[in-house]
Amino acid sequence: MSSRLARLAVIATVAGAFSGLFGVGGGTIIVPLLILWLGYEEREATGTSLAAIVGIAALGAAAHGAYGNVHVEEALLIALPGAAGVVAGTALQQRIPERAVSGVFSVVLVASAVALVL
Repeated sequence: MSSRLARLAVIATVAGAFSGLFGVGGGTIIVPLLILWLGYEEREATGTSLAAIVGIAALGAAAHGAYGNVHVEEALLIALPGAAGVVAGTALQQRIPERAVSGVFSVVLVASAVALVL
């Protein structure tokens, strides 16, 4: 196995574990590691992460559903406006510099970490 494939396997495994444990994995795990370990640009990492998380999220939701941890109606209430947010966010990301996207993303991650600790 090449070094690149091994790194992708590690990224995928960590993202899957974090998705199952905490409900996160795409933006918080896959994107930074694709950028830092594999030299992806911000936009490439984001798009690749979103494509990869489809399967991860579906399996995670099914597994949590088997344990009775999914409120389907509320999930749909979150998903529908979330889809509009994805379209708006993607359009915005294409119009601002990648450095700004990285900066905002970093601030959001740090703020989230601080909020969770407090």
